Amino acid sequence: MKEKIEHIRHSLAHLLAAVVLEKYPDAKATLGPAVDDGFYYDFDFGTEKVTDADLKDIQKRMKKLLNKWDNFSGSEKTLKEAKEFFKDNPYKLELINEIGEKGEKITFYQSGDFIDLCRGGHVESMKNVSADAFKLDRVAGAYWRGNEENKMLTRIYGIAFEDKEKLDEYIKTREAAKERDHRKIGKEMDLFTFSEKVGQGLPLFTPKGTAMRNAIIRKIYNIQSEYDAQEVTIPHITKPELYKTSGHWDKFKDELFHVKGKVDEFVIKPMNCPHHTQIYASQPRSYRDLPLRYVESTAVYRDEQSGELIGLGRVRSITQDDGHTFCTQDQIENEVKIIIETIKKFYTEVGLLKEGNYRVALSFRDPKNPEKYLGDEKMWEKAQSSLEKIAQNEGFDYEIFEGEAAFYGPKIDFMFKDTLGRERQLGTVQLDFNMPARFELEYTDKDGEKKTPVMIHRAIAGSLERFLSIAIEHFAGNFPFWMAPVQAIVIPVAEPHEEKAKEIRLVLKKAGFRTEVNTSDDSFGKKIRSAKKEKVPYTIIIGDADLEAGKFTLESRDNGQIGQLTQEEILERFKGEN
Repeated sequence: MKEKIEHIRHSLAHLLAAVVLEKYPDAKATLGPAVDDGFYYDFDFGTEKVTDADLKDIQKRMKKLLNKWDNFSGSEKTLKEAKEFFKDNPYKLELINEIGEKGEKITFYQSGDFIDLCRGGHVESMKNVSADAFKLDRVAGAYWRGNEENKMLTRIYGIAFEDKEKLDEYIKTREAAKERDHRKIGKEMDLFTFSEKVGQGLPLFTPKGTAMRNAIIRKIYNIQSEYDAQEVTIPHITKPELYKTSGHWDKFKDELFHVKGKVDEFVIKPMNCPHHTQIYASQPRSYRDLPLRYVESTAVYRDEQSGELIGLGRVRSITQDDGHTFCTQDQIENEVKIIIETIKKFYTEVGLLKEGNYRVALSFRDPKNPEKYLGDEKMWEKAQSSLEKIAQNEGFDYEIFEGEAAFYGPKIDFMFKDTLGRERQLGTVQLDFNMPARFELEYTDKDGEKKTPVMIHRAIAGSLERFLSIAIEHFAGNFPFWMAPVQAIVIPVAEPHEEKAKEIRLVLKKAGFRTEVNTSDDSFGKKIRSAKKEKVPYTIIIGDADLEAGKFTLESRDNGQIGQLTQEEILERFKGEN
C-alpha cells in the first residue's frame, strides 16, 4: 500500500472513532488500521446494537467533523500515564501492557479533541482529505484480536481513496465483482458445495467441479513433465516430530489438526515439504542424482478461524500442486528458470500472462526482526542475492518486499491482474537453505565429500481451491475450452436424431473430451438456451440436414455458428484447443 493513501485511510479511522465515541459515549474503541481498500475500527458497544442503518448518520458526522480537524500531533506517555488515560478501556490497557513489556515507546496522537493510542502514520493535514473520497461501507462482527475465544466486537468498515473518481471506480468494479462472485457462479454452474454436516471451509466438488480440478492438474503436470518432474505420494498424517525438526512446529502448532491414535499422536499435514525431505533421505544420493524434482497434487489441512473462511478463497482443506527440487548450489539458477518457464507456460494457457498484466515480487526477510526466520544472516543474503540475480537475468519488472519471505527462505511471487484489474498472487518459487540442513540431508560430490543440497519449493497454481475461485471470477464462468467442466454438448433436434447424437458423444468422450448429450423432453429452443446459460464452449447440433450430409452443425460460445463439420473435423478442432 502506498504511504500516502495508507496515511489517509488510517487518519480516517481516527475520525471514525472520534465520531462513534461522540455518538455512543459508552462504547469502547479498540483497534483501527488501514486496509487495502480503506479502513476499519472495532468497537465494543456493550448492549447497544449498531447496524448498517446507522452508517449514514455516522458518515454525515464524519464529513462535518472533517472540516474542523487539521494536523495530528504526537506525544509520548509513560506506562503509568497511558494506563491512567485508558483506565476504563480494557482493550487499550491490554495493548499498552504489551507495548510496555516489549520496552517500546507508548505514543498517543491527537487531532481535534480526539486522542488515541497509536504508532503514527497520518496525513500532514486533514484538509488534504477529500470528503467525497471516502464512505462507510458495512458493519460486521469481529472477535477481539481475531481470537474466537475473545469477545465479539462490532467492526465498522470504510472505503477510501485519494479522490472521488478513484472511489467511484472502485465501487463500480466491486459491483461488477459481485456478479462474478465465485460462490454465486459456482452454485449456478454446479461446481462445488459446502455442507454444515461436513464442516466450514471443507468444500465438496461436484463431478463438474472435479473435472475442472483434474484438467488444471493435468495441464500443470503435462508442462512440468517436459522437465523430468517425478510424481510422489505421501500420507496425510505424521508424527509431530517431523514438524519439530523442520521448524514448522514452533511457528504453526496452533493451526494444526491433532489426531490421537491408539498409541501415538499425530497431526494432519499442513504442508508437504517435510514429508518430501524424507523421500530424499530414504537412500544415499550422489551429485549425479541431482537435481531431483518431486511433484504432487495433494491436500493439506489448516485450522483457519471460521470468520476468515470465504468460499474457495480461504478453506481448511487446501489442495496444493506442490513441488520440491533438491539440487546443488550450482544448479539453483537453472532449476529456478525451469520453474519460471513452467509458470509462464501455464499462465499463457490460462490467458493471464500478457504484457503489463503481471509483475514479480521478491519477498525477502525483515532485517529488523531476524528472530522470525530460520537460518543465519549469511545464508539469507546468499539466497536473496541468488533470486534477485535470476529476476534481473529474466528481465522481470520486480519489486522487493522486506518481511514477506517464508520463515525458511526468500521467494519470487508472480502477481497477475484479473479481468477487473484486481491483483492476485498465484505462482511462487521459494529458495530454502535451511530445511535440508535441519534434516541433515546429504549428497556426495564428485570429490567424495558430503554436501548439503538446496531445496526449492514451488507452486504453479498454488492452492487449487483459491486458483479456482480466481479463475471462476476472472472468466465469469466462460472458461477456456481445456478448463471448461463440459466442453461440448450435443443437441438432437428431435427424437429421430438422438441415436446419432449419442454416437458422437461417445466418440468425443473416448477421445478424452468432456461431452454431454441433451435428450430431455425440452423444446429444441430451450435446449439451446440451456447450453448458453451453462456457458458450454461448443454446441453440436444434429438435425435432418445434418443426417443427410453425414455431418454436424457446430456452434461456438465465443465465435457463433461455425457450420457443418464431419466428426473427424470436430475432433481435430477440439484437439487443437485442449
